Amino acid sequence: MSKPRSTTPPGDPPASVLSLYPPARSTKSRTPPPPPGIPGRQGTSDDFPLKFCTVCANNQNRSMEAHLVLSQAGFPVISFGTGSAVRLPGPSIDKPNIYAFNATSYDEMYTELKARDIRLYSANGLLSMLDRNRKIKKSPERWQDWNVGLPRVGAGPVDKRGEGEKTYSDEIESGIVDVVITCEERCWDAVVDDLIARGSPLNRLVHVINIDIKDNHEEAAVGGKGILELAKMLTAAAKEERDKASDEARDFDRSSVDGRVPEILAEWQERHPTLPVLWTASYF
Repeated sequence: MSKPRSTTPPGDPPASVLSLYPPARSTKSRTPPPPPGIPGRQGTSDDFPLKFCTVCANNQNRSMEAHLVLSQAGFPVISFGTGSAVRLPGPSIDKPNIYAFNATSYDEMYTELKARDIRLYSANGLLSMLDRNRKIKKSPERWQDWNVGLPRVGAGPVDKRGEGEKTYSDEIESGIVDVVITCEERCWDAVVDDLIARGSPLNRLVHVINIDIKDNHEEAAVGGKGILELAKMLTAAAKEERDKASDEARDFDRSSVDGRVPEILAEWQERHPTLPVLWTASYF
């Protein structure tokens, strides 16, 4: 059976009841961790969704495809990139189109590239990708600039969908997510390194899971479906534990989901052998 790789470093657990395991100190360790916890939403909603964040290098292709499918399924989700700048293919490999994170909107990129060479950027799929992205949120955002804990509500798409259709807006009221899913190992490294550098000011545990997805439109679509399936599996486990607690007339304990995470990831990996998975527990 294919097993997900994992890493959790040594150390004494913080005092908070949410802090079940010590924060990571090295992204290169591959020693098996204790099962990390999912601090899931404790409301009474039948949906009981966990909150997700998707991350790739440019916040353009893989993370935005996953952002879209998670949004359509009703999951609260935000997305980021980890690069120093947004780099999109240009007329040649040594002439990429470079934009600033958090400043240049998807709509501005779409308009500019369409004016430059509509045939080229239609043929390579950039215009259709940017058109999708501008309907999801305003601009690509950089993970390292994220103000964790700041509520993110209503930062929705540039173009609203038609009446009766879902609007893919940011709805992370607490400003904190339960699971971060990166789409490339170097992005996973960047996220974990950044969380360590922040010093865990909120002492809030978070899963950081990497699913390796090739950076092209076809593989992004396949990866997005895989990420959605994993989100559903994790959420189903959290719902089952909540319902079990209700049946037994006791409070729902978020740590009750902890021991199920490795088996969920292993089961998911068996279904998706071409999407290698890596995970650790870290802290906001």
